Amino acid sequence: MGSQTALKLPVIDFTKPDLKPGTVVWNLVKSQVEQALQEYGCFEALFHKIPLEIREAILGAVEELFDLPLQIKTRNVSKLPYNGYIGQYPHLSLYESIGIDDPNNMEKVEAQTSTFWPEGNTRFSKTVQSFSKQLSELDEMIRRMILEIFHLEKYIDEHMNSTNYLLRVMKYKEPKTSETQLGLSAHTDKNLLTILYQNEVHGLGVQSNKEEWIDVKPSKDSFIVFVGECLHAWLNGRLKATYHRVMMSGDKPRYSLGLFSFPKGGCIMKAPEELVDEAHPSLYKPFDYAEFLKFCYSEEGRIPKSAIKAYCGV
Repeated sequence: MGSQTALKLPVIDFTKPDLKPGTVVWNLVKSQVEQALQEYGCFEALFHKIPLEIREAILGAVEELFDLPLQIKTRNVSKLPYNGYIGQYPHLSLYESIGIDDPNNMEKVEAQTSTFWPEGNTRFSKTVQSFSKQLSELDEMIRRMILEIFHLEKYIDEHMNSTNYLLRVMKYKEPKTSETQLGLSAHTDKNLLTILYQNEVHGLGVQSNKEEWIDVKPSKDSFIVFVGECLHAWLNGRLKATYHRVMMSGDKPRYSLGLFSFPKGGCIMKAPEELVDEAHPSLYKPFDYAEFLKFCYSEEGRIPKSAIKAYCGV
């Protein structure tokens, strides 16, 4: 494992108005995505379709949510592991997070909002739904490019229609010390693609494909894009899942939001036949994402560095 370096993530501009499939601009950006993912496993995305006022409002909404009493935050529960309230762990004393299911769906966001504010909180609901809906457009754009990169165009509609979203909001308490403390251990996300938005407090580190740790400079003007283990497996290992962590210091809390795309329940993930041949034998058995997620958060599943390999590796 390499030491922290002064390397910077590639920055890719998704703000061009004529960025549409089949155009010269689309193909140029797609080639940048391919190069970034092959070398780093992640990149920084500029996406100004979400107005500054919405970006500022979502950070304010996250702060408002975490300011609620603990007994209210813990009302947030889910049948899926890691989709409800997470926090109060002695080994991760700075970290807590809350999952919001189907954040694009206003009705579902309002229903979950009433868990925290029984009388409702329209401003919070609208901000979450608007931010998530617009950010999901970036997610779909990037995943479409990835499928085109690997000549999987015939699967695009099926792939997009079989996807759900989770918005996970996170707070890392300020350690109030100049010494660096662990905010969140090094890990890979288990889903398809993660798009992370953060306030301007340092802490995020990502590991390049050369195993060099890169300190990511936070910005409210950009998003960080990660590949998850599920996408890694579906692509038969063509892209690596991104290792990342959070290390905290100083006297300011860190707030971030991750939009996670993942397969809908009942979808069996199996690498397309186009990606399996003599040079690239099948790396993983077909798997159900929900069952894989349960394994990841079992005692057995927390041990291996690669959960997907331990769960269904060939």
